[in-house]
Amino acid sequence: MSATQQVPIVLLKEGTSETKGNQAQRNNITAAKTVAEIVRTSLGPRGMDKMLVDTLGDVTISNDGATILKEIDVQHPSAKMMVEISKSTDNEVGDGTTSTVVLAGSLLEKAEELITKNVHPTVVVEGFKKASQKAIETLKEIATKVDPTDKAFLNKIAKTSMASKMVSADSKELADMVVDAVLAVAEKSGDKYKIDIDNVKVEKKAGGSIRDTEFIHGVVLDKEVVHGGMPKRIENAKIAVINSPLEIEKTEFDAKININSPDQMQKFIDEENKMLKAMVDKVVAAGANVLLCEKGIDDIAQHYLANAGILAVRRIKESDMYKLAKATGARIVNNLDELSAADLGYAKLAEERKVETDKWVFVEECKNPKSVSILIRGGSQRVVDEAERSVHDAIMTVKDVVEYPYVLVGGGAPEAIASMELRDWASSLSGRAQLAAEKFADGIETIPIVLAENAGMDPLDTQVQLRSKSTSGKARFGIDVLNGKVADLAAKDIYEPLAVKEQVINAATEAACMILRIDDVIAASKSKDMPKPGGGMGGGNGDMDM
Repeated sequence: MSATQQVPIVLLKEGTSETKGNQAQRNNITAAKTVAEIVRTSLGPRGMDKMLVDTLGDVTISNDGATILKEIDVQHPSAKMMVEISKSTDNEVGDGTTSTVVLAGSLLEKAEELITKNVHPTVVVEGFKKASQKAIETLKEIATKVDPTDKAFLNKIAKTSMASKMVSADSKELADMVVDAVLAVAEKSGDKYKIDIDNVKVEKKAGGSIRDTEFIHGVVLDKEVVHGGMPKRIENAKIAVINSPLEIEKTEFDAKININSPDQMQKFIDEENKMLKAMVDKVVAAGANVLLCEKGIDDIAQHYLANAGILAVRRIKESDMYKLAKATGARIVNNLDELSAADLGYAKLAEERKVETDKWVFVEECKNPKSVSILIRGGSQRVVDEAERSVHDAIMTVKDVVEYPYVLVGGGAPEAIASMELRDWASSLSGRAQLAAEKFADGIETIPIVLAENAGMDPLDTQVQLRSKSTSGKARFGIDVLNGKVADLAAKDIYEPLAVKEQVINAATEAACMILRIDDVIAASKSKDMPKPGGGMGGGNGDMDM
């Protein structure tokens, strides 16, 4: 019998590492907290920026949580979860990415304190889930309903979103553009609004300063007019948007033409020219003076178009074609024979302009454009990149409010009230779940405290002041970051969408709970003989590097 007992059972493949119990949990929590530490200092108007340099030496400077985490190549699997929640928050509501990660990190930190005192992780998870529902209920109670078309109010939302970004100095002008852009593309269905964010085209070009950013009631095309002889500016443009090429199509199979004399050759060329001229004539007959084509335009067709005084642009991206159709009211025509005056779109002006060293075509002042553009300028490429991210966040927050018209005062005010309500509610719970709910309240309170820390305020004093001010039950008192004190932020017009806050709490709680429930990490060994995609031998799958 003893002989059989000595045979070791090999369950996992050689080289597989397994981390169990507390050790595994501690590793996971530490990794996730480290990710939160990275972005912690970039929360709020006084947050710092991060400079990220990738393997090719490309530099990104940003304080947008999602951008920072996307650019860092994170190895540890539970750290990857933190990156995922910031991405999903960015896609869902577009703002609050840093808050989500900071909150998840802080919830894990509080949970760790309980786990070290031998509270079972499942108990903590249950407590957290209940508390997050309670927190969201509280936020809904203190939220204010707004009119989704109230420009002045939407402006406050856009400005608050930009306050923590590099463009905060110019947030006033940019906020106006963002609000105009979102309202221009909003479509009403019933008593609600729907907004497809793709209809706001954000183009960027280094040069000038952020002040030179312009809002265009129409579309900017990063293409130039195809032929030097064409007009560069057309007022009262009647626009044909065409999806077929103005070229003679080559046959798909090999065709041979026997030509015996030069005049036959001439006939052949004349015939081609005639076909091209017929195409151009159709455009002229429809009454168009601007031709925007997704495919190519033959040199000879260009010549005829120039003679007819038509401004033409070729090889436009498909996505831009849809935007043009929406902006000008044109119908995209797939076959030139079908083109008629009814298919043409209208814009007050179509013009080629020089932007830095490139020539771009602007189709602007369309009547009632359902697609608009914002052209962002800035001193250097890095500035323009970051300005584009900030404008994207602002567009998203305004969209959130128009679609779900509830707002909260910003600056950590709602979190302060929510954490206070949660503490009161926790005392009604029994057993260890009460501890978890209290820790959740502490976790939520981290957001105003980090805001205060980044503004150079004393975290403890701030906490005491916030708690005493929050007893009034109105979520107005938060961190006035610019003046470094706790103040009434409703008076300072600092507002955030409720949609963003809900997403932040939901995403952070779910990520924290997911990480807490893991008690065993089994990592496969890296395969030695897999060639890397870039050639050469080496570690294949480095994902599970613990």
